[in-house]
Amino acid sequence: MVSMTPVLHNLHLFASQSVTSEPLETAALLAVFGMLSLIAVLSSRTADRVGIPAVLLLLVLGMLAGPQGFAGIHFQNFHFAFRLGTVALILILFEGGLTTPLAAVTSVLLPASLLATVGVALTAVIIALAGHGLGLTWSESMLIGAVVSSTDAAAVFSVLHAGRLRLKPRLSRTLEVESCINDPMAVILTTMVIEVLSRQHPEIGWLLVQVPIQLIVGGAVGLLLGVSARYILRRMPLPSTGLIPAFTLAMAILSYGLASILGGSGFLAVYATALFMDASTLPFRSGLLRVHSALAWLGQIGMFLMLGLLILPSQLAHVTWLGLGIAFALALVARPLAAAACLLPLRFSVLETLYIGWTGLRGAVPIILATFPMMAHLPGAQRVFTIVFFVVVVNTLIPGATIRWVTRRLGLGQEEKPSPEAVLEINSARPLGGELASFFIEPSAAVSGAALRELEFPTGASVMLIVRNNQLIAPRGDTIIQTGDHVYMFFQPKDRSLMDLLFGRAENGGLG
Repeated sequence: MVSMTPVLHNLHLFASQSVTSEPLETAALLAVFGMLSLIAVLSSRTADRVGIPAVLLLLVLGMLAGPQGFAGIHFQNFHFAFRLGTVALILILFEGGLTTPLAAVTSVLLPASLLATVGVALTAVIIALAGHGLGLTWSESMLIGAVVSSTDAAAVFSVLHAGRLRLKPRLSRTLEVESCINDPMAVILTTMVIEVLSRQHPEIGWLLVQVPIQLIVGGAVGLLLGVSARYILRRMPLPSTGLIPAFTLAMAILSYGLASILGGSGFLAVYATALFMDASTLPFRSGLLRVHSALAWLGQIGMFLMLGLLILPSQLAHVTWLGLGIAFALALVARPLAAAACLLPLRFSVLETLYIGWTGLRGAVPIILATFPMMAHLPGAQRVFTIVFFVVVVNTLIPGATIRWVTRRLGLGQEEKPSPEAVLEINSARPLGGELASFFIEPSAAVSGAALRELEFPTGASVMLIVRNNQLIAPRGDTIIQTGDHVYMFFQPKDRSLMDLLFGRAENGGLG
């Protein structure tokens, strides 16, 4: 599956004749992966400052590690790439569901659903027409249109959750939910085109019925497993906190497998399972979110590095003009028109519609879907895969690298509150009574400028810590709460509305 050349070849000279070279090759491969991961992590801060999406950085690193790069890794196993990409997407979607409030999803379900179905279909048709107009055959054009028709959850979450981008909730939730539920339509379109090109006779009507079936089954499985997981964690405490993320990870994997077996969307089931777990009510909340955030990043790093290995830089040179033409058609024509058709009837403003049309990010999902024709051994499949890869790379720059600038120009962002220098958390394997929340003190906050002794808190409520710049302040009666402070407050759930009235909206979700 994987063979090592140039740089890694010399490592074999150190192997004993009595020992097979396979362990050494495995060790060398892991060393290269570890090195590339370190480069990606350490350069992420610089890339974030200059506006380079993490997706592009990882794809380029993967290509540089390939046969024409410094490591000379030969990797062309598309079946394995599909499986590993699926696991990585499970980790990414599950973490996204854990950090998303359920109420936020229900408020944007209609526009996200339209974008995920009608929008995907319109995008596929427009790109197919554009591809044929650029000189591709109809079979290549239809395949590329189907493959790049959906946005990618990994790319969307990576950009929208970046440290310096804070969108208005309606926009960010619409983009996130769309990216999590539009895979069924893209998969069905890709499968349908492949069956047509394979001279089979697919039942088009039945395939189209599969879209609502996959969404309903995937959502139902996610609801069932999410609610069950929440009940188990709250009512049947596990003996060790380390078992809590192991349990939630098992539920994520189970939800994908079960939904897929039942004919539903496995990716939607994963997202819905995490969503209905309602992480804000779970024990060990802060630790749980940290574990899944790390797993999601690990999945993203591994997936995009691996996808980069599948392509050779020299192959991209042969499709430069075709790739540019399709990428620009996608960013400037297909996605904006599809977004306008879906959102303008729902009274989204013109600026919001333009923004969602511009932020149609592609990433891992189109590349993984592009492996389908390769696995089906269709004529021209390699060319299609190379063009799709090129389109994804261009898409990470236009519009990917311009999203922050566009957000500022259109005035669709929110002022971001500074993060505290220190964080106070309580982790417990069992649900605890009460809430611990951090409040950033705005100038308009009722408590700004007041001494603690002047404030009347309900019984059982107390200020536990004040973080002021890089100082930790122990609260006393004469301590004055200042604008810009991060105040950690302990209170009972019934007093949440009073705390919001006094301090403003909490920075975190409560006791972890």
